[in-house]
Amino acid sequence: MAKDNIRRTKVVDALRRTDFGATINVKGWVRTHRSSKVVDFIALNDGSTIKSIQVVVDPTKFDGELLKQITTGACISAVGTLVESQGAGQTSEIQCESIEVYGLCGNDYPMQKKGQTFEFMRQHAHMRLRTNIFGAIMRIRHNMAMAIHQYFHGHGFLYFHTPIITASDCEGAGNMFQVTTKNLYDLKKDEGGKIIYDDDFFGEQTSLTVSGQLEGELGATALGQVYTFGPTFRAENSNTPRHLAEFWMVEPEVAFIDQEELMDLEEDFIKYCVRWALDKCRDDLDFINDNKFITPQHDLIPRLEGVLKDTFVRLPYTEGINILQDAIKQGKKFEFPCNWGDDLASEHERYLVEEYFKKPVIMTDYPRAFKSFYMKQNATTPEGQASGTGESIGYKGAIAPGPTMQGTDVLFPQIGEIIGGSVREENYEKLLGEVERRKMDKTHLWWYLDTRRWGSCPHAGFGLGFERLILFVTGMQNIRDVIPFPRTPKSAEF
Repeated sequence: MAKDNIRRTKVVDALRRTDFGATINVKGWVRTHRSSKVVDFIALNDGSTIKSIQVVVDPTKFDGELLKQITTGACISAVGTLVESQGAGQTSEIQCESIEVYGLCGNDYPMQKKGQTFEFMRQHAHMRLRTNIFGAIMRIRHNMAMAIHQYFHGHGFLYFHTPIITASDCEGAGNMFQVTTKNLYDLKKDEGGKIIYDDDFFGEQTSLTVSGQLEGELGATALGQVYTFGPTFRAENSNTPRHLAEFWMVEPEVAFIDQEELMDLEEDFIKYCVRWALDKCRDDLDFINDNKFITPQHDLIPRLEGVLKDTFVRLPYTEGINILQDAIKQGKKFEFPCNWGDDLASEHERYLVEEYFKKPVIMTDYPRAFKSFYMKQNATTPEGQASGTGESIGYKGAIAPGPTMQGTDVLFPQIGEIIGGSVREENYEKLLGEVERRKMDKTHLWWYLDTRRWGSCPHAGFGLGFERLILFVTGMQNIRDVIPFPRTPKSAEF
């Protein structure tokens, strides 16, 4: 049995200690157990570091049947003498004096020491966190959250809590999860067949938020600069490696800045996060970089370091379209069209970032047609004519450009869009006109419009998909593998 009077030392701390000869206690889960007649080696990990500490056991001093039961996944407490390691790759190990078993694992333990696929591990999300790779990802995820808070706190932003339940649709797409206490088997409807929400909890139709931006703007126009960081929800039936139904968003909003200043903020912020990862998560990043199943080219560290070295390209949408069309003329094949007026697909964004510029790109000044209603409209079209409908003006043989919006989307290698930002329209009449042009329901936006009626100010902001940041920093290929318990169509287990 383990000695009760010796306090536990975390593995990360035990590996740093050099007071050899001290008696210490470590607790954790068995990664591997190699046995022989002369000596047993147990690799023990408690989640505090990617590295395991080696517990050296003399089998002649322990119950042989007990040692046989200590297999991969078992949870134990080991007390012994800290000694200088004789093996490569670690400074210290423990000469074991006693072992206490907390929980054993049978042969049916799903996370055995073998090459399970990520798809298999998603089916066992309740156990996958105990593996080395997911331990590394979760520690990196934690550090990225700390980096975000540290950055904004250090730059004078206020952490602003926006509601998760809302009656408004920020993006106007309608892909929202409804929140209700109504009896779904006995819904009260009006003569036209529409559901009546008078007797619902909030007295009106409500949903889980797709973004905290609109409320964040209220904070910025009173407090100067705020940021939100919380869960958001999209009821989009998408099974791509880049989409989740529940994900986390970071959304700063800042008063009195313009498009150039917003791009400066976006670049500085994301470089800060990458630098934090390289400084604080190096052991985990090195482990992932050396894992051929994730980064076969072992290029993760150079990719992260490259972001810090490069100045992001600032590219108007129109110039981006011209580059893509030139590439097509030279034989480049794309699955989706990329004419002026098309919303760029991930393949287009990655071509610009990975092949043409070979560095991150901030794309600006998108067509109004596929951008949100709250974005500030440019005064002129790409060719300089006054903004109008743009429906009858030719543009280099393509559909007429019409007005563009002051968007500032950051495109990254391996990911595509990682930040979506814009200057917000501060003029009441223009914003109201855009809401009406899109036939949006004004009854749920009256309070947002009020901010443009009373003391309106120039302001801007962006949204960063937290999981997409983790995808880039870890080099993982599927967004379901950078969140503890992914929520996707037909999947809400764990």
